[in-house]
Amino acid sequence: MRRVLLLLLVAALAGCGGDGDGGGGEAQQSDCEVQGDGQLAELEEGKTYRLIVQTNKGPFTIELDRETAPCASASFVSLAQKSFFDGTKFHRIVPGFVIQGGDPTGKGTGGPGYSTVDVPPDDAKYTKGVVALAKTLSEPPGTAGSQFFVVTAEDSGLGPDYAVLGKVVEGLDVVEKIGKLGGPDERPTENVEIETVKVETV
Repeated sequence: MRRVLLLLLVAALAGCGGDGDGGGGEAQQSDCEVQGDGQLAELEEGKTYRLIVQTNKGPFTIELDRETAPCASASFVSLAQKSFFDGTKFHRIVPGFVIQGGDPTGKGTGGPGYSTVDVPPDDAKYTKGVVALAKTLSEPPGTAGSQFFVVTAEDSGLGPDYAVLGKVVEGLDVVEKIGKLGGPDERPTENVEIETVKVETV
């Protein structure tokens, strides 16, 4: 099942299709419903979690938005601790829009074998540096597996359909550099590999 993002040409329609109810809040990991065989990490209250993404083009850091996406945050910490992302590639690069990775198959069809849901707020904005979770068009708003995208557009124009994992707080220049390495078919023109993803707390 191919996980795709809406193209900019249909982004306006996507915004009409979302039915986000302003979800988010201070849900605990124990409140998260997991569809499939997956286990979420127990995150410590009062701590800010970051993912240090080391690529062969340089590092960038994602600060997780635990309030808006508590379930996806716990999932990504768990996956990173299991080295799930190590050796995966950015398989989709659309210059001026997004870079997308997190698929162990490298084809846009893979995931961790489970999904979570964090319904994004109605006013969710997918602007430069925002990291969100890719899903199929048929899946409910906020459905998340392991595939994520980083917005490289000033404003992608996407509607509130995608769980907001967080934001790039360091290394945005690396993201922008990667964002230029996409061809007309949205495939990378160079190999862009995630070497490691490490978890840190502040």
